[in-house]
Amino acid sequence: MISIKKIYHHFVWVFQGVQVFALVGKSGSGKSFRAQLLAEKYGIDFIIDDGLLIRGQKIVAGTSAKKEKGVLTAIKTALFANSQHADEVRKTLEKEKFKRVLIIGTSLPMVKKIAATLNLPQPTRIIKIQDIATLDEIEKARRSRDEEGKHIIPVPAIEIKKNYPHIFFQSIKVLLKKKFSFSKVHKEFEKTVVRPDYSRKGKVTISEEALSQMVLHCVNEFDPTIKVAKISIKNESGKYIFNLFLDVPYGTQISGDVYDLQRYILNNIERFTGIIIEAVNITVSKISYIKNLLKKRVQNTTDE
Repeated sequence: MISIKKIYHHFVWVFQGVQVFALVGKSGSGKSFRAQLLAEKYGIDFIIDDGLLIRGQKIVAGTSAKKEKGVLTAIKTALFANSQHADEVRKTLEKEKFKRVLIIGTSLPMVKKIAATLNLPQPTRIIKIQDIATLDEIEKARRSRDEEGKHIIPVPAIEIKKNYPHIFFQSIKVLLKKKFSFSKVHKEFEKTVVRPDYSRKGKVTISEEALSQMVLHCVNEFDPTIKVAKISIKNESGKYIFNLFLDVPYGTQISGDVYDLQRYILNNIERFTGIIIEAVNITVSKISYIKNLLKKRVQNTTDE
């Protein structure tokens, strides 16, 4: 259920004319590298990137996902899954005056989730990394990430050394060309190259079998009388789609219990894995009358 506070802040931002931009692209495709250029081009006040709230070239709130020891905890930090982390950024935004925010994410559902968590309006301007970078530039960025473990944070080295000195690697400076700006004055932005601890330890992936087992556990925990006949999981560009075929007892409220189960699976899988779920599609493929009778018999025996 959406809280009254969320609704209030949403309408406050809309009334104030706050606009949310989304920069979307695969991990390591060069999004953070180009963030300040986009901010300059579109007059964006804040950048939300990997758990950080950035204004200009200064970190004003948040915690960097790059400091985390593991990939899954880094994903949770980027999604503001920790309530204290999210509250800190929300309160900072509430105190500041701004018109435009850029949220960086690996997918549009991820950006939408971050916006909702921070009580911001949903993005109205969506920019894909391939719209502002060539295929060669994207491939070069991905090689740097995959082979060398190098990540970019769009703030000066002094900010990183002050907050996260153990992951600092080097600083680079980028000249803002005229084509990115309405001004004739050239600007120079400093960016910091970091090496998170988790990038040195290989990749962590979750197999479809492991996710299927988690779904089975969720269903059994929610209602042991509901049985899963079939599960299929698709991963399309980082967006996971779960398809479940269920055998449910006669008398199960399809419009209530099954929808509650759908939300239960989505919330728990996202909370414990950090992955973004595009959809949980449930098909009731069989209604079992006998199972319902057995359930009632067990309940009657317990009551007696």
